[in-house]
Order: sequence, then C-alpha cells, then structure tokens
Amino acid sequence: MENKKENRQKILIVDDSEMNRSILSDMLSEKFDIVEAADGVQAVSVLQKMHPEIILVMLDIVMPNMDGFDVLAVMNKYHWIDEVPVVMISAENTASYVERAYALGATDYISRPFDYLIVYRRVMNTIMLYAKQKRLMNLVADQMYEKEKSNSMMVSILSHIVEFRNGESGMHVLHIQSITEILLRHLVRKTDKYHLSPEEISLMGMASALHDIGKISIPDHILNKPGKLSPEEFDIMKTHAAVGAEMLTEMPGHTREPLMKLAYEICRWHHERHDGSGYPDGLKGDEIPLSAQIVSIADVYDALTSERVYKPPFSHEEALRMILNGECGPFDPLLLECLSECADQIRDVIFTKSDDPGKENKLHHITEELQHQQDELTVSSRTLNLLEHERTKYQFFASMSREIQFEYTVDPDMVMISEWGAKKLGISEIVMNPRRDEQVIACVGEHNLEKLSAVLRTTTPQNPVIQFDCEITIGGEKRWTRVICRAMWSSEEPARYTGAIGKMIDIHEEHTHLQDLEHKASYDALTGLLNHANARWKIEEQMKSHPERNYALAIFDLDHFKNANDNYGHIFGDQVLKCVAEKLSRSIRENDIAARVGGDEFLIFMEYRENLPAIIHRIFSTLMGEYENFPISISMGVTRTEVVGMDYDVLFHSADQALYAVKRSGRGRYEFFDDSMREMLSVISPIESGETEE
Repeated sequence: MENKKENRQKILIVDDSEMNRSILSDMLSEKFDIVEAADGVQAVSVLQKMHPEIILVMLDIVMPNMDGFDVLAVMNKYHWIDEVPVVMISAENTASYVERAYALGATDYISRPFDYLIVYRRVMNTIMLYAKQKRLMNLVADQMYEKEKSNSMMVSILSHIVEFRNGESGMHVLHIQSITEILLRHLVRKTDKYHLSPEEISLMGMASALHDIGKISIPDHILNKPGKLSPEEFDIMKTHAAVGAEMLTEMPGHTREPLMKLAYEICRWHHERHDGSGYPDGLKGDEIPLSAQIVSIADVYDALTSERVYKPPFSHEEALRMILNGECGPFDPLLLECLSECADQIRDVIFTKSDDPGKENKLHHITEELQHQQDELTVSSRTLNLLEHERTKYQFFASMSREIQFEYTVDPDMVMISEWGAKKLGISEIVMNPRRDEQVIACVGEHNLEKLSAVLRTTTPQNPVIQFDCEITIGGEKRWTRVICRAMWSSEEPARYTGAIGKMIDIHEEHTHLQDLEHKASYDALTGLLNHANARWKIEEQMKSHPERNYALAIFDLDHFKNANDNYGHIFGDQVLKCVAEKLSRSIRENDIAARVGGDEFLIFMEYRENLPAIIHRIFSTLMGEYENFPISISMGVTRTEVVGMDYDVLFHSADQALYAVKRSGRGRYEFFDDSMREMLSVISPIESGETEE
C-alpha cells in the first residue's frame, strides 16, 4: 500500500464552491493528491509556484476576482497550458461557453452535476493523452538535437577548410563563435534595444563561422603573404567579403533560411565600420546589421591575439586597448562597452579552453525550448514535502521579519509580495504584469519600476546583487526606500535572466528603528534618564578628554521610598520616580550628566569651577518636595575629583560613602566626602550594619 502512495501526482481543483471542490476531491483523492483554489487568483498563484508538479487542472468558469476564462488566458500567455492540461467544470453548458473554453486550450469540458465514472474516466484519459504527447515530444527533441548537431558540424567543417587554406588555426572559427555569443548575451542583458532569444543568439554564433568563406577565392600568394600587402593586393583581399556573400546567394533553395540570411549579412558587412570607412558598401551606424557589427569586433580581437604569417600575437590587454582606442577602426560605442565589460570572460574562454564552451548544452537547449521539455510527470513525495517545508518556513520568517519581501518572475510576468509587505504597501500579494498594474505604479512609480528593471538586467550570474534607493508612496506619504535584490539567472548556457528576489526597507523607519535600539540600550525605560552603564561611559570619556578640569559626582536616593510601594502600589511608586527624574532634568545644566543607577538611586555628574556647595544646595532643594501628598525627601552624598582623583570606581565609591554617612546621621540632607568618612566606613560596612536601601 505504501508503494502506491509514493510519487502521487497532483491535480488542482479550482472552484469558488467548497462543496463542489469537496465532491471532486472525494472522487479523485484515492489516486491523486488534491490542491484546491477558491478563485482564479489563487489558481494562478498555485500554478506560478508549482505548475511543474500539477498534472491536471479542473477549472470552474464563473468565479469572483478572476473567472475560468481569465485563468485560461494567463495559462496561454505563459505557456503553462502547453504543459498542464485543463478540464473545464461548469453548470454553464451553452455552445458559446464550450467553444470559448476549447478555443483557449481546454482539453475537455464536464458539465455539472458530476457523474463519478465520467469524471474519473475523462481525467485519466486526459492525463494519459498528455503523457503520450510528452513521449512523442522527447523523440522529436532527440531528432532535432541530432539535426542541429549535424548542421553545426557541417558549418564548422566548411569554415575550417577556409581557415586551413589561410594557414591559420581552426580555433579561429571557434573563437569567433564564442566571442560573438558572449557579446550578444551581454548586450541583451544590458539594453532593451535588441530583443534576441537564446536560439537567435546561438544561430548568429553558428553563422559567424562562415564570415570569411569568400577568402577561398583569394590567391595563395596574397592570402598567405608574410609581409604587408600592397595597395593592389589589399584591393584584391577586400573582395572576399562580397564574394562570400555572393556564394551564399547562389546556393539554390536555402536563401530564405534564417541561418543563410545571417551568414549573408556577416559575410558581406563584417568589415564595415561605424563611421562608414569600411568595405565593401561603406555602410555606417545602424545601417550595418547587428550580426555583422558583433562578428567584426570578435574577428578583430581574435586576429590581434592570434599569430599570423605577418605578425606575432598581441596580449589580451594590448588587443583590448587597441580596439577601445579606435586603432582598429571605429565601432558602435555600446558594443565597445559590452566588449570592455565582458573582457575577463572572453579572456577565460579564449586562453584557457580549446573548444566552444558548453556547445553540446547549447544545441540541446534549442530543442528543449522548442518543445518545453520538463522532468518526469511525477516527483517523489519526499522532494515535494521538503519543498513545502521550505515554502512554509519562508512564509513564516517573512511574516515575523515585518519586512516588505518580494519575488519577481519574468515568465510569467508576476510579483509575489509577503503578506505583511502587501498590507504595508496597500497592494495585492500577487500582481500580474506589475509594470502595468495601477496599484503598483501608484505606489512605486513607473520611473522607479523601469529603472529597477534596467539595473537588474545589468547584473550577471557571478554578480547578481544590487541595491537601489528610490522614493515611493506608502499610505499617501512619500518615503525613501532601499531595495536590495538578488537577480535570478537560469542554470543553462547561455544563462537567462528569470527574475529577482528581494526586500524593501523604509530608510526612515530603519533609521528610527536603529535610533530606538540605541536609545533602549542607553537609557532607563521608566525615567528616560541615562542608565548607569552609559552614564559611566560618558563620564569616563569626559574625564579622559579634559583631565585638567574639576568634576563632582553626587549619588542620592529617596528616603523611605519603600512606603510609596507598600502603601500606594508600585504604579504610584513609578510615578514618584518619574517625578523626581523630571525635577532632576530641569535642575541640571545641558552638559551635566544625570542617570538612574537602579531602584530609587540616582547619579549626577558635573564640571564646576567655583562655589560647588551652592550648586549642590540648589539641586538638592529642587528635588525635595512632594508628589500627590506623598513627601519626597532625599539623602545625597557628593565627592570631587580634586579630592579622590579621576578613577570612576573610586569616585563612585567615595560618593556612596558620603551618602552612607548621611543615612547614619538621620537622612534628608547632603554631605561632601572627606577622610573622616573613609575612616568611619573602614570600621563598619552597610551590609554588616543591616542597613538596606528603601
């Protein structure tokens, strides 16, 4: 029985009626794991997160928020319908509803009320049909792979023949192809000006191998001349571009093929230059096809770094410098930026590898993209449980962190925001097409969205993390926000930008939060005065900075404070302490330090020049009084640095000794520390005498 439950397949049931979901679940749960969604928005969310695990969707039509037809439209837009079959379930069985469902890609249509045998049989038939289709697609993929492999091999053979006749290494062709694809991939990430799919990039790379086939018409004595060509010889050499293009146009039956069109562009125009100084047609700027411009840069770089009959090789750095400085002719500035930014990658490929990196993977990737191939229909329950555990853990930590966390995917164009973050921003947790969503635009701003998208596309798989500050609207208020993102790249070659994960931090709130933490660490929570630890640090810093000055330290506590707690309660006692703290704050100067040491004990530290007794008497008198008929009386001990020195522990202990002397003689007054107190306290300590703070 356990073996039957392993690798169970998942079916998504989408219906706003819980009763209908329950009935269908009962029919199918013995053989399948059931995932439920109460409306179209929930269904899209489930598919976005786990569509590779879903083998069938049972979809109602009439639902709130997003109906079944809208769900089908989304599945079509993001090609989920190619992988996941849909069976419509509805009481609406009019011809227009049925036709629209089939037109949007539904595989079957079941009307309510449900019949168990019909539902079960149609579900099984649909699943088996898609399984057979996948097997057939795998066979087609293998055939396409072999075809692409053979085509690439034939192009390489032809181009190598030309290179060997030219007395050059066959590696030149592979180098041109590798550099071309590296530059194109970076260009697509860098700008939205060019929209090239991975397949188009790969095709340009393959076509680049034919860039010099026209050299087959050049005489050997010119082609392999070890010295500089004469003007006449150079004119003959330049004909290879037009000759190569003409050779391609004369191939019957293939001139309309995409590969041949690209090869023609590259052959004829890869020696054109951005300012119109190239040959054979003197094209300039964007008149030159992108394929030819890219191959031109790749060709010049590899020619410089390779040994030729007429020159030794230049280093990578020297070749790069010569190209960027215009010594090899002018090129498009944008493409030169790409060359500079990809320089390290190009060097690694050309100087450390002897073959085109990942060539087999690139060919197989083409066929995978054409038929949207995926893994087996089933996934082990252990793997799915681990995935679900990670998803639950992520959601929990996201809610606890109280951060605006989000995940963005390019395909489908969707952003998912943490629950707390969505509430904070006032937008939905799941947003399709966020750059066109009114809520998102109103909150984040169209300009910020475009800029963030552009910044993310400048990342690389090696350096995927970016930080972006912008002003957004939260709760109708403009707030400066820091966005920290990690761009996500696919693992295949070439890597594709697939989205990003990240979080948004309210810079003002973060600053305020840090200030709050600092305040809590430094100040007493009840009175707002400094705590003892921070007061000590400030006092020691002040004495260290100005050891030539005179300072006084006073310690006092409240007489009979225990009566306030015992007779009126601790809340009243706290109010008494706050009252004393407020009086203390008002009675000292701006540069003086006041702190709550603990309980009902307080500390004052001040610089003085003269008449210290008058200053202490004024503070002492201010603190005496009452709070709501409760008498406030204090006992205070004072010490001075000119008597005991600048050591804080000695200073504090001597003030405490003076305070103890006051308590021994009746409380309610203040005393300055002197040597007689030290002698008295050396005989009996507060603990030995049984005295306790009140």
